[in-house]
Amino acid sequence: MKKRIGEIMRTILVTGGAGFIGTNLIKRLLEDNNKVICIDNNYTGRLENIKQFLDNPNFKFIKHDITKPIKIEGELDEIYNLACPASPPHYQKNPIFTLNTSIFGIINILELAKKHNAKILHASTSEVYGNPLEHPQKESYWGNVNPIGPRACYDEGKRVAETYCYEYWKNFGLDVRIVRIFNTYGPYMDPNDGRVVSNFIIQALKNEPLTVYGDGKQTRSFQYIDDLIEGMLKYMEMDKEGLENKLKSKFNWDTIPVLNMGNPEEFTILELANKVLELIPESKSEIVFKPLPKDDPVRRRPDITMAKEVLSWKPKIRLEEGLKKTIEYFREIV
Repeated sequence: MKKRIGEIMRTILVTGGAGFIGTNLIKRLLEDNNKVICIDNNYTGRLENIKQFLDNPNFKFIKHDITKPIKIEGELDEIYNLACPASPPHYQKNPIFTLNTSIFGIINILELAKKHNAKILHASTSEVYGNPLEHPQKESYWGNVNPIGPRACYDEGKRVAETYCYEYWKNFGLDVRIVRIFNTYGPYMDPNDGRVVSNFIIQALKNEPLTVYGDGKQTRSFQYIDDLIEGMLKYMEMDKEGLENKLKSKFNWDTIPVLNMGNPEEFTILELANKVLELIPESKSEIVFKPLPKDDPVRRRPDITMAKEVLSWKPKIRLEEGLKKTIEYFREIV
């Protein structure tokens, strides 16, 4: 359906909307003339992020914890379920809360979607692959996850959430789709969330040592937020039957839609640290090495063949360009 200027096309709920990805998504949804309801309990979400939307008549904020059921009055067309602590310091701070957010949270959101017959995109994670034995990681890979380790509250919580999505898709015909998000960075990241890109930038801007864990040879694939948002929107735009038929005909994929979204360009953590220092030439920071945390993945890189074929999507923003934009954002808030 083609949009007309000024027309409100959809009512969209974004859980975890005051977080990094949620804020960027809401900004884009409002620009596209949608009505947006943001739910966040502000555990890791930041009210500073969404202050820019509060005067917009098409935006509504509800402070709520999705581990508890919620009712939404009126029509609800789409749901983006982004609510869950996502960085190791945050999800390990209260691991039982993290598990409850993933598990009870998805139950409540799926029930809400079922009541409203709303399309739902669930934000899963590359962490479902654990410390992968397959490289790069395809959606068909089942993962190598330690269920009783320090990362399990997040990894296994997300895996169980995917199972709930699958069961609602299979048993109720709910229009559910899963996106497995790989390392993503950009504006509106929490400067204290402990993710590697924000860590390095903040440390460099403050002339503090850049902390590299292990020997720095472990790899990650860094996706700029604008690329992710574009991919998520394309994913949601496809109708259920067309999406599922395309996945089945091209990839013999006959289960719930699951797509990796990430940048397949692979960098070592040490390369990232040096690139940040190169882009902040005034920094007096040096690189220091500390022991590698338990169960930290050694390699992480998405196979995005399915997203490219089904959505005609692939990341466009190279690491240096994205880092420059992110550094500019952090210069303004640090």
